[in-house]
Amino acid sequence: MNYPYVIEFRQALVAWFESEKRDLPWRHTTDPYKIWVSEVMLQQTRVDTVIPYYNRFMESFPTLEVLADAPQEYLLKHWEGLGYYSRARNLQAGVREVIETYGGVVPNNRHDISKLKGVGPYTAGAILSIAYNQPEHAVDGNVMRVLSRVLHIHEDIALPKTKKIFEEAVEQLIDPQHASSFNQGLMELGALICTPTSPKCLLCPVRDYCIAFHEGEPEKLPVKSKKVKMKHITYDVLVCEDADGRLLVEQRPETGLLANLWQFPMIEQGTETIEQWLQAYVTDVQTQQELLTFKHVFSHLTWQITAHYMRCQTPMEGEWLTREQIANLPMPVPMLKIFQAIQK
Repeated sequence: MNYPYVIEFRQALVAWFESEKRDLPWRHTTDPYKIWVSEVMLQQTRVDTVIPYYNRFMESFPTLEVLADAPQEYLLKHWEGLGYYSRARNLQAGVREVIETYGGVVPNNRHDISKLKGVGPYTAGAILSIAYNQPEHAVDGNVMRVLSRVLHIHEDIALPKTKKIFEEAVEQLIDPQHASSFNQGLMELGALICTPTSPKCLLCPVRDYCIAFHEGEPEKLPVKSKKVKMKHITYDVLVCEDADGRLLVEQRPETGLLANLWQFPMIEQGTETIEQWLQAYVTDVQTQQELLTFKHVFSHLTWQITAHYMRCQTPMEGEWLTREQIANLPMPVPMLKIFQAIQK
């Protein structure tokens, strides 16, 4: 990398961050466990969304040991609505590895910390730099956007191999004395100033050292190819209530999307009719009405859902639970929406 402003860039970035950084709860600690939790929660999730989840999570799981011993259903209930539930399961698995292998101390080197479940290159670098102030790269989308503009990098950031270019760039740019503020400064700059569209260049603390700004084309970077076309699936969701006011629910498989969460029975349209399902699972249906229709968008697919409510006299086998019992189960957002509609 032939970039002449390394010293000036790092000094300006660190000074700006230490002066202008947002007051966020995970910035009041250098506990590697708490930094770890925050970084996992922040993956593909907005800061404003994470703050209340983080605060509740730390109240319930203040230490590695408490999280390691927690029942998974209790953990998932705390994660309910945050999405990407595998993050929570991997976090707990990783914490258990720390206790079993490293005596409850989060490793302070990339080799060991990268062995932990769910800890990839970014999370490893974030923990090492923020908690231990080690000059390690932590490259996410914000960092790639900032550096693609500062260094005028035109490689496609959607390609996995491109991340190596940015990791090497951070290794050369990072302030060895202020690694925490440097890495957090890059992330903060990407979140607040060097945004995907309409970057606020006139407010940027490193504008003088940004090649894309001087070339007059910051909005043309980064180069990013389009995502794979989204998949759409249409479901009927069946809310069956028996004479005692209990509702039929089921637990999703242990692997795959929304693993282990609870839901009302779902039928993918085109695979089975509602009538066929009813004949197999419930009897004496008294009333049947459409409850609500809505769309739920995941990162890679869309569910189009129509929820149907019905009362039945004689429930057959299955998990028939009271509303109070269901309220304590971890459920994905679409099911929470349906459950709330029933409560009203």
